[in-house]
Amino acid sequence: QVQLVESGGGLVQAGGSLRLSCAASERTFSSSMMAWFRQAPGKEREPVAAINWSGIITYYADSVKGRFTISRDNAKTTVYLQMTSLKPEDTAVYYCASNPKTGLVFGDYDYWGQGTQVTVSS
Repeated sequence: QVQLVESGGGLVQAGGSLRLSCAASERTFSSSMMAWFRQAPGKEREPVAAINWSGIITYYADSVKGRFTISRDNAKTTVYLQMTSLKPEDTAVYYCASNPKTGLVFGDYDYWGQGTQVTVSS
């Protein structure tokens, strides 16, 4: 059973920054595509960013391009999401995910973390 544990969420003012971390328990972390999703109150879950197994290839939702950066440290089995220039509309629960079920980068994933709350005040 793969376990994913997110951390780093919190309350920040608009224009501020946060770095989220997701620690994975799986031994095969270094070969897994990883992704971040988010879900705001009353809205559907949406993709934020994804990163391939080596960390060389990254993907971003249009809404966060240029502001968020996804990265990974395979030695630490951890994936990060550096968020800058935060906006109130970035407020959501952020989820880490591992192993896409299909070939779609922003499709469904096999494993999910419990989520971490990010709140951006105006």
